[in-house]
Amino acid sequence: MPRLVLVVLDTNVLISALLKRASKPGQILDLALEGQLRLAFDARILEEYREVIVRPKFSIDPSAAEAVLSYVQIMGLTVNVSGHLHDPLSMVDPADLPFAEVALVAQVDALVTGNTRHFSGLDRLGVVVQTPAEFLECNASLVQG
Repeated sequence: MPRLVLVVLDTNVLISALLKRASKPGQILDLALEGQLRLAFDARILEEYREVIVRPKFSIDPSAAEAVLSYVQIMGLTVNVSGHLHDPLSMVDPADLPFAEVALVAQVDALVTGNTRHFSGLDRLGVVVQTPAEFLECNASLVQG
């Protein structure tokens, strides 16, 4: 049985996926919900997802949001980064630090974000940072089934 593709989804990708199900972020979320890829996260990422997903400006259906968050918790990979990183990471936006740390510690196949410039330099540490379009292009076999 082949290993599942392991990814970290930046919050902007998750929100885009929930807002536009037919979009590239939506396709990635569908792959996760279908069990074709696995999402890596930690408590900080899950908390950010929870905080952002309920913002009134997005008008995301609360039951759909809760279903997705529950699925992530149950089927995703919970990562504990404490004690694993010896050198602190420097990020353009400090709020992105949990995503970078989880990606690094879990040795994910990709960190998928709409803001690749926020994660510049992670490639030197072995983390592939991709936009949703780049991820889908590089993982076309997942999309084709």
